Amino acid sequence: MKVLYSCLSKSWGGMEMYTLSAIKQLQKRQIHVELLCISESRIHIEANNIGMIIHPVKASGYFHPYTILKLVSIIYLGEYDLIHTQASKDLWLLVPALKLLRSKIPLVLTKHVGSGIIKKDKFHKWIYKRLTLALAISRVIKKNLLETCPLEESKINLMHDGIDMGKFDPDKVSGSNVREELGIDENDIVMGMLARFSPGKGHEEFLAAAEKLNLKHINLKYLVVGEASRGEDHYADSIKQLAEDHNLLNVIFTGYRVDTPQVIAAMDIFVFPSHSESFGIALVEAMAMAKPSVCSNSDGVLDIAVDNETSYLFENKNVEDLTKKIELLINSSTTRIQFGKASRKRVVENFDFDILTDKVIIIYNELLKK
Repeated sequence: MKVLYSCLSKSWGGMEMYTLSAIKQLQKRQIHVELLCISESRIHIEANNIGMIIHPVKASGYFHPYTILKLVSIIYLGEYDLIHTQASKDLWLLVPALKLLRSKIPLVLTKHVGSGIIKKDKFHKWIYKRLTLALAISRVIKKNLLETCPLEESKINLMHDGIDMGKFDPDKVSGSNVREELGIDENDIVMGMLARFSPGKGHEEFLAAAEKLNLKHINLKYLVVGEASRGEDHYADSIKQLAEDHNLLNVIFTGYRVDTPQVIAAMDIFVFPSHSESFGIALVEAMAMAKPSVCSNSDGVLDIAVDNETSYLFENKNVEDLTKKIELLINSSTTRIQFGKASRKRVVENFDFDILTDKVIIIYNELLKK
């Protein structure tokens, strides 16, 4: 089987990282995958570093005639069995190219991010009519697809994102080196969040909770893991300034880390305060590492965390409730261990990348038979 993956994004976040992980999973199963991406984007650079076959293109908008013609050539010469895109915007280039080729090969979309725009006009109907199947990464995304796009429910499958359970294994990964590197004492309780610097990820609430918790506890550290995505440097600077303004000396900004399992292993409590998350792969990674968590009670989080079993859910954007729920875990090592074990079990049963990749391949084969 030969598949063309598409992710025409200039940013670097969960969707882009997941695209590369999904390709590597398919390649492990001897499926030939090539990547269509924006020239000189971060995903282009990262894919090139790990030796993927790449087709870089330039596309500044939804409709780009020159790029469409280039895609016609790429698809024609590539002789792909199937095309799988990770961004709905890509359809505006892929569908015209397939139409020009009069190609009937299956076109699959994984929908990672919801939209508030209704897309049921005649142009969108023309685009989405060519789509063979949409995969929604959470229930809230499936609902969003039905509400905003001209798709019947029969053309939408729920398919959660997954993670490499071998990579995120608390029995194999230690956080001691990270704690030593960052100057964290063995008796410190570490709260951490992992997200790119972007409005809505909950950095403000996390720092506000830290300020309140510092008034009652002396052995706390906070890790803020991640970097600014394209065009978000000003926001990242404002968050760091916020920590400085409130004299939060025990907050450590680690920047982007490639050793994610080790960084999570260094934490005692994982905090996921995102206002509106389509899924939350960082939360899944933390749960796989048997970390108890405190999460906002919204959107895709509800597909992952189970209140009072794997996590404490707090009222979205409510700093008082967030602080209260974090403190419940600070005060009970027994609950931290209990939630951690339940978290690992839930991820093994529901978000194992190997199992989910096998399901995707079954879908591919069914579409090719049709």
